[in-house]
Parts: sequence; C-alpha cells; structure tokens
Amino acid sequence: MKDSTLKTRRTKQREIILDILRSTNLHPTADWIYEKVRQKMPNISLGTVYRNLKILRDMGELIELDCGGAFSRFDANIRPHYHFTCQICGKIIDIEEPVHHEIEEAIAHKTGFEIAYYCMGFFGKCGRCKEAPAA
Repeated sequence: MKDSTLKTRRTKQREIILDILRSTNLHPTADWIYEKVRQKMPNISLGTVYRNLKILRDMGELIELDCGGAFSRFDANIRPHYHFTCQICGKIIDIEEPVHHEIEEAIAHKTGFEIAYYCMGFFGKCGRCKEAPAA
C-alpha cells in the first residue's frame, strides 16, 4: 500500500501517533489516539490526527482495521497477521499464527488478479466474555 507520491516526511505529529500506537495492543480508535496525542500536544486537532492516521496508513506504517464496527481501529503491527474481534466486548486481539499466503496465491491464480494484500478476521466471544454468565 506504500505510495511513493506521498509526502513521507516524518513530522512530530506522526512520530507521536506511531509511538502511541506502538505502545499499545488495544487496536484503538482515532478518538482514543487523539486523546493520548493531546496529552503530549495539547493544541492538536482531531482533524490533524485523522489526516495523519490516513497518511501513515497510506505510507504502510500502520494498518486500519474495519472490523464491522462503527469506527475504524488502528494497529502499528504491520507484519502479516490475523485478528480476532470479540462480538460482545469489542476487544481486538492479534493472532500470531502463520499467515496462509496460499489463499491469496490460489485466488490470484484462479482470477488473474494481482493481490496486494488481504484482510481476514475472526469473530466470536473472547475467553472472558465466553465465561461470563448470561445476562
């Protein structure tokens, strides 16, 4: 997804956003990131955070996850990996099992498409929600 036409200049805002994302495994929303960035840069706007998240995504520095929720979530772990999303509490967990590139190879061979990447996720109940008594 890296686009060589993008401004790849490292700005203070981008560095802070990446540092915050790299320091958590929560897969936070842009609003959560904004609140953390404001602790270091009180005058930053929400629009600036959104704009820089998009630039960082397009530069390949982070992943934007659309897990069927109302808001995108972000991940600084750009190594190929899967995600599990709990449908009860909304927690997103990295799955560090080997990624099966055979899927994209089979689809590319069958269709003739050139596949840049694919997004596969798992959905269900996390361990804590699975064990919680029914309400």
